[in-house]
Amino acid sequence: MRLVVGRIGRPHGVKGEVTVEVRTDSPEERFVVGKALETDPADVGPLTITAQRWHKDRLLVRFEEVPDRTAAEQLRGVFLVVDSAELPPLDDPDEFHDHELIGLRVETVDGEAVGEVVDVLHHAQDMLVVSGEKGSEVLVPFVRELVPDVDTAAGRVVIDPPPGLLELGR
Repeated sequence: MRLVVGRIGRPHGVKGEVTVEVRTDSPEERFVVGKALETDPADVGPLTITAQRWHKDRLLVRFEEVPDRTAAEQLRGVFLVVDSAELPPLDDPDEFHDHELIGLRVETVDGEAVGEVVDVLHHAQDMLVVSGEKGSEVLVPFVRELVPDVDTAAGRVVIDPPPGLLELGR
């Protein structure tokens, strides 16, 4: 499975450097000089990193294949991707990569079918986006009290929602 680790933004300067919207918890591992990243759309890449640096809160990257600002402008909006097989296993059994959660069926502790995890949001609180019947979506805070069991092998997430939570998306 291909996972997005960044999205190329606007050019920075005239030498082909671009801003990258980071979409990984480990930018220091994903954006290493010499690493070739696949792209989406695929025909744009792979792109090989020749330099990277942080400027304020933005990652700036130069690619071997991008000699100037004009070429950099053509990359705006391109996604940088890696194969999920490249990711190291997590040490903590209570931590998951997003792609391991997306697609799991969701049920309550009583066995009632709720829907399927369609996304994971990372804001002040990690949230599972659960798509239910008729296209409704419910945001479930991803905390042990509300999500007591995640069984990736069985393809399911068990939730213990407080009263009213599931009705919010209906």
